[in-house]
Amino acid sequence: MKEFYRIKVAGLERDLPVCPLNENLCIAGFVIFGDVELTKACAAALLEKAPDHDIMITAESKGIPLLYEMAAQHGENHYLLARKAPKLYMKNVFSAKVKSITTAADQTLYLNGADAEFMKGKRVLIVDDVISTGESLLALENLVQQAGGNIVGRMAILAEGEAADRKDLIYLEKLPLLDKNGDPI
Repeated sequence: MKEFYRIKVAGLERDLPVCPLNENLCIAGFVIFGDVELTKACAAALLEKAPDHDIMITAESKGIPLLYEMAAQHGENHYLLARKAPKLYMKNVFSAKVKSITTAADQTLYLNGADAEFMKGKRVLIVDDVISTGESLLALENLVQQAGGNIVGRMAILAEGEAADRKDLIYLEKLPLLDKNGDPI
């Protein structure tokens, strides 16, 4: 089996580790953590495609550096985060269930009530690093709708597998699913 899958995104090339999901299917593990050059380049490229919005939201945790950089480059001083667990500072919490392709157990995303109130009636841009099954995206959509926000766009650096066929998704590059040898399907 191949160790890496090479991808070019936002003008940069990276070798992604090939990660088996089962005996016949692998994914290329895209992790933006620690790669400042890639984070900045992807943020700039996504902002070029971003619809007008009032606020951006992502899910904890891999979307955080991307959303921070997008907000900084766009001159926004605020963004929202759906957490994987409620924190002590969070009051009147909203929640939505999610099953991710990269996480074994079902998860729940939580939104602080103050963030929900801030989002109410606003144009909300949902951002993530990779969209594959769309489950995390669906959970974020659920939170935005519960809060009364208006979704104006769904963005990701990469659209994996069938997500690349979605017409409602703005992304930079396709990321294929891989066979057991690490070759694109």
